[in-house]
Amino acid sequence: MKSRSEELFEQASRRMPGGVNSPVRAFGAVGGHPFFVKKAKGPWLYDEDGRRYLDYVCSWGPCILGHAFPAVIEAVQKACEDGLTFGAPTRKEGILAELICSCVPDVEMVRLVSSGTEAVMSAVRVARGFTGREKIIKFEGNYHGHSDGLLVKAGSGMMTQSVPDSAGVPAGYAASTLTAVYNDTRSVQRLMEQNRGEVAAVVVEPVAANMGVVPPKPGFLEFLRRITQENGALLIFDEVITGFRLGTGGATEYTGVRADLHTFGKIVGGGMPLAAYGGSREIMSCVAPLGPVYQAGTLSGNPVAVTAGIETLKILMDHPEIYQGLEEKAACLERAFQKKGLTVNRAGSLLTPFFTGGKKVENYGDALGCDREAFRAYFAWMLSQNIYVAPSPFEAMFVSNAHTEELIEQTCRAIEEWPAL
Repeated sequence: MKSRSEELFEQASRRMPGGVNSPVRAFGAVGGHPFFVKKAKGPWLYDEDGRRYLDYVCSWGPCILGHAFPAVIEAVQKACEDGLTFGAPTRKEGILAELICSCVPDVEMVRLVSSGTEAVMSAVRVARGFTGREKIIKFEGNYHGHSDGLLVKAGSGMMTQSVPDSAGVPAGYAASTLTAVYNDTRSVQRLMEQNRGEVAAVVVEPVAANMGVVPPKPGFLEFLRRITQENGALLIFDEVITGFRLGTGGATEYTGVRADLHTFGKIVGGGMPLAAYGGSREIMSCVAPLGPVYQAGTLSGNPVAVTAGIETLKILMDHPEIYQGLEEKAACLERAFQKKGLTVNRAGSLLTPFFTGGKKVENYGDALGCDREAFRAYFAWMLSQNIYVAPSPFEAMFVSNAHTEELIEQTCRAIEEWPAL
């Protein structure tokens, strides 16, 4: 007899490509069919068949406080009573902008948008408009959303499907995107020299999290800061994942390196579809209506999404001890994986166990060397223990404030009891 999730997947597959609205959700890398979520609360997901899962995906990052955090839900419900969308300015947009600018020292002005893809696409456009140049440098395995010019050697679901580039992207878009090797300063230096005076920006995940978690080597981000300044290019930190995850000051607080433009998503919207990009007043003054760089959106600054973002950021700012707790919990998981002989990369509450036979993972090529069959076995084991981890070897585990010490210990036991290693 089919489960309810199987029935729903078959039904969805008749009307949606692969039965999902984002590729990794289809469980292509792990086999079988996805479970369909009915509701979530705290650290738990509940599927349509009544099964409960301890969730380490956390909607791919936004749920740092846990699912359906009461204060956020209450604020959102009140906001809904006033209307879902206006297409006009609201007081709360300014409040969220002030919160972001107060947290991240590099950011003096922000523009709110609806998705991380939109935020990075817009930041790149601003960099091109500000510098008058066309080319950008990105890194293999860094995923910056699905806009045409950035789907070159991308991470995340692109790696899971073994698709190096997307069909439907005009060659002209890809030609202006230069690809370097993450953590390899020489590859960046070479591209800068070969394209002197033509590079508008270097865009980077300051802590890569879309080929699995890959922290920057000591000095790597400092080098990017220096070489962009020397060559008149901008440095863009894609903090769709790291923003407010590594601390309220994001990657700048975590690494000490400043960027010209930052993009934020996931946590900044408190679980609602909201993102932002921002930088110095000088650079952001290029954006319409102040300047010639056009970017607009009917749902940008949506009042309900902005409310969720405000409440989430206020809680994080008022309770900095949350980050220390997340660090300690993630470190416990890291140790459990290491006892099984796995390579573990971790940055704060982001971590990935790599099935690479103990080899270090410092870039895209290293990540691709993982044993995918071993990962499938690991995923199946964790799911059998009612623990949900990302259904791809190239994603992060996200720890939330709702994961209690007891639940972390329970997860560690499941890892240590896994018979495959």
